[in-house]
Amino acid sequence: MTSSTQKYHLLQNKEFKYFLSTRFFLTIGLQIQAVIIGWEVFKLTKDPLSLGLIGLAEAIPAISVALYAGHIADVSSKRKIISWSISSMLLCSFGLLAFTSAYSQTHFSQSTIVYAIYGFIFLSGIARGFNAPTGFAFLSQIVEKETLTTASTWNSSSWQIAAIIGPALGGVLYAAFGITIAFLFVVVLVSLALTAVMLIKPKPVFAKMGDENITQRLLEGVRFVFNNKVMLSAISLDLFSVLFGGAVALLPVFADEILQVGAEGLGLLRAAPSLGASITMIWISMRKPVSKPGVLLLYCVGGFGLCMIGFGLSTNIYLSLFILFLSGAFDSVSVVIRGNILQLQTPDHMRGRVSAVNTIFIGSSNEIGAFESGVAARLLGAVPSVVFGGGMTLLIVGYTSIKAKALKVFKY
Repeated sequence: MTSSTQKYHLLQNKEFKYFLSTRFFLTIGLQIQAVIIGWEVFKLTKDPLSLGLIGLAEAIPAISVALYAGHIADVSSKRKIISWSISSMLLCSFGLLAFTSAYSQTHFSQSTIVYAIYGFIFLSGIARGFNAPTGFAFLSQIVEKETLTTASTWNSSSWQIAAIIGPALGGVLYAAFGITIAFLFVVVLVSLALTAVMLIKPKPVFAKMGDENITQRLLEGVRFVFNNKVMLSAISLDLFSVLFGGAVALLPVFADEILQVGAEGLGLLRAAPSLGASITMIWISMRKPVSKPGVLLLYCVGGFGLCMIGFGLSTNIYLSLFILFLSGAFDSVSVVIRGNILQLQTPDHMRGRVSAVNTIFIGSSNEIGAFESGVAARLLGAVPSVVFGGGMTLLIVGYTSIKAKALKVFKY
């Protein structure tokens, strides 16, 4: 099937459109929520570590349930799991709306509000831990196998476009109308995501529980990833680069104290990487697959590390936006290559469990990286911590280029 034929088939697939709509609306809503929560918590605490704790509050439950969620995704209705997880996120958004309202700010102390925010983020992390591996597995049931690579790229592009709109919209809504109106937008968007996924028909379950117990099935998914050298190298490279190189958690500090651009500027800073990523992904989707994706992956992660160093040193808003734009462009290549490796090399009956391992490594590395950034910023300061993280990313790329020979010779 040619590339143009694949695109035609995908455009005719209504359920794939519903799937993209689910991801699109949910991402916009959660991105708006991340911006306003980050700004509100920093406004209440003036402590960069409190921003890192937001990431930790979401990562701990997501990691804790991920393997079990992958098992459940392989033996249960994936649409039902996704619907349940989005419904749970919706309830958490309602909770955040209530505890950040003017009423709560009048009747509760600042510390109580902050702890309540952490609590709802924790509960949302549990839902996310189920949603991520299930969504990965569900895509292969909606599209034909011949179109899976293109569908995976479009899926990533949809996420990136939503990640442009969400932060920018979140900053504008917060600055213009306040946190309550901004959260009402979040509630509406998550509700639209839930509606879209319910329009997809239930799909058959690939795997049934046999003689194996749950522990054996979970370990089977872990062993599969660790025995696949290409998959393991790609996941590990992305894990450590995001763990050390991410600066997103500290953007409220840069927006407030270094660049002095306020909530609107924070929204633009959050959106800039996704703008670079979405443009790059659209460009990638119109081209043939590269001959040596592993080598390109190493170069792009290295470019991401250099961007983090440049951003940490910048004191100009326009230069900072441009550097973050480039960082998103480099990072998007990593996302596409890793996503294609996972989709193409994972058997259908193990997709949930393999994606769960990926969630543990990658899906929560942003949040763990946010905590690392918060701790480093508390100890070193915001600028030195970002520069240090970029330097560590470059060291990781150098080490991987020497050790991961299978990744460098890998071809689709």
